[in-house]
Amino acid sequence: MTNRRRFLQSAIASAGVVGYWGSACRTIPSPATPDRLHDVPDRLHDVVVYGATPAGIAAALAAARGGCTVLLVEPTATLGGLVTSGLSHTDFRTFESLSGTYLRFTQRVLAYYRKAYGRDSAQARDCMRGTQAEPKVNLLVFEEMLAEAPSITVWREANLAGVETLASGDTRRIATVRLETTGKAARVVAAKAFVDASYEGDLMAAAGVPFRVGREGREEHGESLAPEQPDGQLQGYNFRLIATRKSQNRVPVQRPDGYQREDYVAVIPLLLNGRLKGVFGYPNDFIYKAQIPTLPNGKYDINDVSHSAVRLSLPGENLRWPKGDIAARREIFENHLRWNTGLLWFLQHDPTVPAKFQQEALGWGWCKDEFVSTAHLPPQLYVREARRMQGQRIFAQGDSAHAPGDARAVLHRDSVAAGDYGNNCHGTDHEGPRIGGKHTGEFYHPVPPYQIPYPTLLPREVTNLLVPVAASASHVGFCALRLEPIWTSLGDAAGTAAALAVRAEAAVQAVPVSALQVQLRKDGAATIYVSDVPPGHPDFAAVQWWGIAGGLHGLTPTPDAQHLRGKNIVGQYFEAFPHHQAALNRRLENATRERWRALASSLLPDISGLPKTGTRGAWIRAAFKELMNPG
Repeated sequence: MTNRRRFLQSAIASAGVVGYWGSACRTIPSPATPDRLHDVPDRLHDVVVYGATPAGIAAALAAARGGCTVLLVEPTATLGGLVTSGLSHTDFRTFESLSGTYLRFTQRVLAYYRKAYGRDSAQARDCMRGTQAEPKVNLLVFEEMLAEAPSITVWREANLAGVETLASGDTRRIATVRLETTGKAARVVAAKAFVDASYEGDLMAAAGVPFRVGREGREEHGESLAPEQPDGQLQGYNFRLIATRKSQNRVPVQRPDGYQREDYVAVIPLLLNGRLKGVFGYPNDFIYKAQIPTLPNGKYDINDVSHSAVRLSLPGENLRWPKGDIAARREIFENHLRWNTGLLWFLQHDPTVPAKFQQEALGWGWCKDEFVSTAHLPPQLYVREARRMQGQRIFAQGDSAHAPGDARAVLHRDSVAAGDYGNNCHGTDHEGPRIGGKHTGEFYHPVPPYQIPYPTLLPREVTNLLVPVAASASHVGFCALRLEPIWTSLGDAAGTAAALAVRAEAAVQAVPVSALQVQLRKDGAATIYVSDVPPGHPDFAAVQWWGIAGGLHGLTPTPDAQHLRGKNIVGQYFEAFPHHQAALNRRLENATRERWRALASSLLPDISGLPKTGTRGAWIRAAFKELMNPG
């Protein structure tokens, strides 16, 4: 441990001082008087996490488990990001992909419904193992998880106002951040490590880390889903509204400020000619996507309808958001809110709406017990994509593709998280009229479960910053990372790495990936998808290690597209991906044993004691025992 500590410490440079203020960031003002850069910090924290998104909460909890004092800063009034702001149908394909903080979160949600309503209640059933919950319940569970970690301090409504960095040679580190809250004095905080878990990458940008907004051209990363030429297009945003048809909990839709009837009249012909089947439904040919299954207590997560003639998302009208200040973002927020809610007001009240559609629309409203401080509307806009860091490694389309001839995706031995959703984009531009036209740049690309390398979280030059949300990726690659369970897993990795770096007084780039992976496994966080050995299984650590080593690759050839996924459960959710099990009780075939022995010889000091017969599980356990206790 002493030698490792010395090795890590060698990456830390002594520093001179340089200040940086990113005026393009939403809360970063233009340079002020020089003395503002040298305010005395309130206190020194081990880790500061900016953005209490699910990834930020995961990072804070992981750093706290690692023995760190943590300041979790949220610029809005509500913790939990989109998961507490309407995105209750979080995007994953299989339950087997969930691990770490996100799995523990869903388990606690399920426990809440069982305790509140009964183990066999409709609510416990409808929450689908805790993955589909009411926003207010998600918020309650996140707040409980944070309250149980006494070394975490939470600040709400604290906006980033400035960053001071220390420079040494070609590297820099963040020294302090300045936070401003309306009506209160600004506060300067110092920390040994920082995590930017904001959707926009505001802290990253303010620290001078290079980033990109827009799409790369096809040739830059060899991506078939990319456009021929690079451009500034950005994936569209919308609100994830929470609605109900239960009259006892239904709040009438209010006419939004700035409502203009002429914005919506073009929907009438689409209702009359049958192009639209109804107002609410799933999955296509509706105006509002009412996600299935239904949430507990008769609530629905309402989303943009892919490929529909009427869309809630407005690509092109959000281009100022990533670099915008508070005023610019507020304007974009209000424009989207007016469009998303004004459309329903029109359908409910305009006399030209056909009667059957109007009666359907009138049966829906917002939920009386959700978002009570924001007129029952979500407090946050669904920011699908904003800045993307250009870091040590750029995650691109090829990183979630099949390994040659293999059922599994390409192997990343430096993986710190896994995902299973695929590249998904709701569109980056729009052709034709807003109603009746079509989104362009839209794709939904199925892939096998994939791994995410640690350098995806790392800047090139800033040595004490990790970025799990605005991570280093191409536009197409980011469209596979941008799901809340995956971001939360990256938050696990970021917080764990921050704690390791703080303890070793080292740069985050110098944290040994193997040590990071070991700690993640101890915390039940998967770094590779294995469908039949979940967190909590006695062989979880051993199988995760062997999978990252490459032992689970090469067992099954690439399936055809029809057999890529398991059987559909409901909506977007499926049974486990086939060909991704460890099958620990299966007899170890001669060819597999010889390949495994060859791989083990490059990893272990002695393989003579590994079994020559028996099961896969017995072989993996013996190899892992040799790894942990050589000799």
